Amino acid sequence: MNNVRFGLVGAGRAGAVHARNIRAHTPDAEVVAVVDGVAEQAEALAAEVGGTAYGNLVDALAAGSLDAVAIATPTHTHRDLAVEAFEAGLHVFCEKPMALSAAECDEMIAAAERADRVLQIGFVRRFQPEFAEAKARVEEGELGEVTMVKSLTRGPGLPPAWAHDLSLSNGMLAEVNSHCFDSVRWFAGAEVARVYAEVANRKGADAGITVEDFYDNAIVSLRFTNGVLGSLDGVCPAEYGYDARVEVIGTKGLIALGETQGMPILSCVDRASGGLRPTHKTWPERFSWGYVREINAFVDAVRGDAEPVVTGLDGKAAVEAVVAANRSWREALPVELEGAVL
Repeated sequence: MNNVRFGLVGAGRAGAVHARNIRAHTPDAEVVAVVDGVAEQAEALAAEVGGTAYGNLVDALAAGSLDAVAIATPTHTHRDLAVEAFEAGLHVFCEKPMALSAAECDEMIAAAERADRVLQIGFVRRFQPEFAEAKARVEEGELGEVTMVKSLTRGPGLPPAWAHDLSLSNGMLAEVNSHCFDSVRWFAGAEVARVYAEVANRKGADAGITVEDFYDNAIVSLRFTNGVLGSLDGVCPAEYGYDARVEVIGTKGLIALGETQGMPILSCVDRASGGLRPTHKTWPERFSWGYVREINAFVDAVRGDAEPVVTGLDGKAAVEAVVAANRSWREALPVELEGAVL
């Protein structure tokens, strides 16, 4: 098979990360189209990584030069774009969150099956070297039986304005903490059975956000079908930097992943400062190799060399847990997921 010809749908931060990694680190692929409704943004990224800029996916598909698309647009657009791409015979890499509801996820999965094409969801942490190593150690039994998994994600800046509206995004638990929901489920090795969530809006007013139900702090407790307990928290914005950590506790011990220190440097300028340690500033920096490895894994799947590592069912599981968590804090009650058996 020749190089996989990509169309990047969405030329924002995530789309640019994928485009640059395809150009620099994926020898069996190339960017031939960049799609974005903001013409200047599409043209600038296309000039940097190659390919032609388009204002919409319809025009890019009409050119007939694509094998796959990477979708990095707002969540509420994912289903329609993915189905359109599958119906055109393309493979689809879709950023998290997969969609707004389980029903939308089902439509995307069904479209992939009808087209016999690959669908991979962008849960980058599964590809980050230390996360992959920890998962291998857990599966080898190093910790004995897993009893508890804890995950956190705290980001330094607010998500885009559309993400403040839960009807378009499912809120911070989706936009920021989808990775946590997936990581905890991945290490627990079972499906979420029950969810309880608490949220708070501490900085929205100062940021001028007046959208109903906006929240910027969240804590979620989880129980899995195999009895494993889980927890996650999210803060966005978190002014001190980008922070993503996981703990896996087992009957024999602990694996802890991640730290706030971004570089192994201690700067001591004077006694009064007490020394400074740089923190991670952005998510592309924190998970730089994970982003490279996930797009390479998708290309391997498209070329038929491997199965997709993160499937539509994985994406759907995270969406279902997010929807249940949003229902939980609204109703101030634990929510059991449909079909889950404890």
